[in-house]
Amino acid sequence: MNAPPNNDSVRAGSDAVIDWLTNGTRDQRFIDNIFAEMCIRLQQAGVPLKRSTLHVLIQHPQWLGARILWSDGMREAEIARVDFDVRERSEYIGSSANEIHEGAVEVRERLEQDPSLGRKHALYDEMRAKGLTDYVAWPLYHTLGKRHIVTFATDNPGGFDDAHIAGLKKLLPVLALVSEIRVKNRLARTLLETYVGSHAGELILAGATRRGTGTTVRAAIMICDLREFTRISDNWPRDDVIDLLNDYFDAMSEPIARHGGEILKFIGDGLLAIFPLDEPNACANLLHAVTEARQAMAALNQRNSASSRAPLNYGIGVHVGDVMYGNIGSSTRLDFTVIGPAVNMASRLEALTKQLGKTVLLSRAFAEQVAPQFELERVGEHAVRGFSEPIELFAFHG
Repeated sequence: MNAPPNNDSVRAGSDAVIDWLTNGTRDQRFIDNIFAEMCIRLQQAGVPLKRSTLHVLIQHPQWLGARILWSDGMREAEIARVDFDVRERSEYIGSSANEIHEGAVEVRERLEQDPSLGRKHALYDEMRAKGLTDYVAWPLYHTLGKRHIVTFATDNPGGFDDAHIAGLKKLLPVLALVSEIRVKNRLARTLLETYVGSHAGELILAGATRRGTGTTVRAAIMICDLREFTRISDNWPRDDVIDLLNDYFDAMSEPIARHGGEILKFIGDGLLAIFPLDEPNACANLLHAVTEARQAMAALNQRNSASSRAPLNYGIGVHVGDVMYGNIGSSTRLDFTVIGPAVNMASRLEALTKQLGKTVLLSRAFAEQVAPQFELERVGEHAVRGFSEPIELFAFHG
């Protein structure tokens, strides 16, 4: 027969975990690591914890939130992303998360009781099948009314004791503060990655925010523009235009990111990306990205043709050179971007793709970086607006 818990010991152990959360996590950057260690410390403090989850809502272009799961024996927690449409699925409807998001301040399910008397949801059936006996979920309050969720489960016969529940509830405000700091840090990083790119985001987080500051970077520059977008936007319904742009940017952007490039900005229906030359294969990587983007655009046009949409055409200009990479703008609104003659050249080459009837135009300076790895078509020397001498150009057909 199990001995009853020593309430003073459990209370002291919970207080020790709270002290650690308050004072011992300053140097820990990630909430999933803190959460896993917290669960282990709770076990050591006498709380018969078998499973715990932390559910946080995040601001991300692809995900509604994330679930952090810890179970007995794990040294690290598992993180699962949660789709925006989760609230329409059975895994959410009727769950404890559903109840708490609708205003419940506690969800407690005694899993040892007759299942017919309890809540009906697949989660509770799964926990019973794993031998869990008790489950509790609480809202975790962040500032400005944000409600997240934390859950705890045990396989202890009889479930959680009153002292266990009291100890767990006592740590919630501190866990809320500790998790909010990490979630906000992650949010700042996510927003910067989303809007300025991962490399620029890291520089900004490191303090590169003063107007006029920057650095010189040698890079391959790629500028892409969609053809006849004005006609499309004038004649298509608004939502169709937005969907089209998103599909087009997906086709272009994913290969760029996959091959080490960084998209600095979207400009209407165009994009500007760089491949810094501190990566020895940067120029080759750019052309690999262009090849994959061409394939993705072909697949997109095939899908669009099924709905009687005209194919999308585009032009890409590519150059290599030194660019100034940094903060440019007004005193209150900055843009972290690249400027310089090399960027202007890439832009002019993209414009020339219309005139010369080529999808991808490369400058000689760039072509020299990738020959003879890639088959290029010499297009000849052409005048480029803003540059005094004609520029020898090459077409890349992928």
